Amino acid sequence: MLDNEITKENLNKLVVTFYTRVLKDEKLAPYFIEKLGDDLKSDIWQKHITLLTNFWYTISHGRGEYNGSPFAPHMQISGLDKEAFEAWLRLFFSSVDKIFVEDIANKFKERSSIIASNFMRNLAI
Repeated sequence: MLDNEITKENLNKLVVTFYTRVLKDEKLAPYFIEKLGDDLKSDIWQKHITLLTNFWYTISHGRGEYNGSPFAPHMQISGLDKEAFEAWLRLFFSSVDKIFVEDIANKFKERSSIIASNFMRNLAI
């Protein structure tokens, strides 16, 4: 059954589902493995998963524990291109569809598309 509310628990499930798919993706996996390794259970990945869970909670609720700059780390990644962002969105969309009812999933899709567009513009992609 799909979730019809946004909680920290199902956001964590979303983030884990998404990154499990990312690590299997030919285009995206190398970017993440280079920075974080290939074991989602490692301390560095757990920190990243918590960070992204808090990010999406803050985005979806307008308040929360995330107060960082999501764009800054992406400036340090060489080789990012439009195809990487398209792959990211494809995997993210399929992940939100697996976790949330359509109305909520569509809100995440809209917000993530805006974020990806802003990142690409700021990275001159």
